[in-house]
Amino acid sequence: CDYGIYLGAGAENSASARHLANQVCGLKLYLDQTYGPLCLDDLASLDTHVRHWPKQRPLAVHAEGRSLAAALLVAAIHDRPIHVCHVARREEILLIRGAKERGFQVTCEVTPHHLFLSQDDLPRLGTGRSEVRPRLASPADVQALWDNLEVIDCFATDHAPHTAEEKDGPNPPPGFPGLETALGLALTAVRDGRLSLEHLVLRMHRNPQRIFGLPDQPETWVDVDPALVWEVRSDEMHSRCGWTPFQGMRLQGRVHRVTLRGQEVFRDGQVLAEPGYGRDLCT
Repeated sequence: CDYGIYLGAGAENSASARHLANQVCGLKLYLDQTYGPLCLDDLASLDTHVRHWPKQRPLAVHAEGRSLAAALLVAAIHDRPIHVCHVARREEILLIRGAKERGFQVTCEVTPHHLFLSQDDLPRLGTGRSEVRPRLASPADVQALWDNLEVIDCFATDHAPHTAEEKDGPNPPPGFPGLETALGLALTAVRDGRLSLEHLVLRMHRNPQRIFGLPDQPETWVDVDPALVWEVRSDEMHSRCGWTPFQGMRLQGRVHRVTLRGQEVFRDGQVLAEPGYGRDLCT
């Protein structure tokens, strides 16, 4: 598949990161701890990154609770658009709604696992496999995301293919695989009347293309069987991780074929593309 790569914001590159802006799809700022060493825990680094990053290039933040409020304020002070990744809680989606209503340049995304899973799923998943950041929230938080769907610009998987062995080990890394189940979950929501097909396309294609300045992809499309009902099974996933938090769910709608730049690269569960066929869309 074609792709783009984020540049990670750290304390050491706050002044120099802007020089790489034209080589990446955006700058990713972690204001709350997740997997890996990148975490901006001081306001000065956040301010410097936001102030120097080119206004026409995306700024994406992992920010929860008070960190989200800080990110929104700093972006507004410097008149910069900001994109909030994987919103999970009622207080956060309502804060973003309020910011949008006041003219802030903010967009946001939610993941399928924060829309379709909650703390009620923790016993089923188990201690290690339920580790994810942001953590799974309460059923009331999940409902708040659905109730404020018009505020949500994108559906994004935050796909993290940590293996079953890693997740079941003594120090399980946070993150869920979600790439192969995202469309099926969204199409099931369309079937159930929770989402329109038009709004699905808007959040999974048009808005991401607009927010991240992605070019048009000629002769590229996805063929979907919207009527196909299938059961999510770990042993049928292509991801290297070997498990899925949606195991056993019955979904309606599945990818039949993918054509990328005129070449058929996927059909009925088989990857046909040669390794290396994907291109970096942001360079």
